[in-house]
Amino acid sequence: MDGIHDVGGMHGFGSMPPLTADGPFAEPWEGMAFVIGALSARIAGGNLHAMRHAIERVPPSEYLAGYWNRWTMGAQLMMEDSGIVTEQEVRARAAQLSGQDVPAPPQPTPNKPQMPSGGAGNLRSRDTPPVFAVGDRVRVADRDPAGHTRLPRYVRRRTGTVTALQPCQVFPDTAAHFLGEDPQHCYTVDFDSRDLWGPGAESFRLSIDLYEPYLEPA
Repeated sequence: MDGIHDVGGMHGFGSMPPLTADGPFAEPWEGMAFVIGALSARIAGGNLHAMRHAIERVPPSEYLAGYWNRWTMGAQLMMEDSGIVTEQEVRARAAQLSGQDVPAPPQPTPNKPQMPSGGAGNLRSRDTPPVFAVGDRVRVADRDPAGHTRLPRYVRRRTGTVTALQPCQVFPDTAAHFLGEDPQHCYTVDFDSRDLWGPGAESFRLSIDLYEPYLEPA
């Protein structure tokens, strides 16, 4: 899915805030957001691909409000998907915390998504060998997915070179929607920055891990 989360290579979003020596959380609520997000993924059977997809569905204005804010919103979406809470419940609770006297909405019906698992983690195996080998020239497919994907926009339709074969892994594009693990071969592909962003770009090599369904022979 193309959205505000996929801003690689784009300009106008400002600089990254500087890192501090105070730990990962600048405010106490950020630590709580981390715990809530981790628990929401646990509710979904530990499906981190579904968690990423939930964060991608956070509205742009909320997404740009901050890293841990989008974790909180993503956790809410995951719990809504599982029938743990409803948006009406969240809004009613927020109103109550602000001092408003509002009735509690009806309780939702839990509907936790299920998907058969091949085991812990994401490493899997396939009966078929990899299609590509180190040194092969490959072109990234022109995909415009409606759902989750790990294929960045800025490499689509671009040509690169396979430089390494990675272990076969769960395919995020299906797992995020609980449609099955569908393990796929994965490759490290090197691109010339000028092939991605034009001849005026700074010259360097960019390595990206890409799943086999994203690639075709160049």
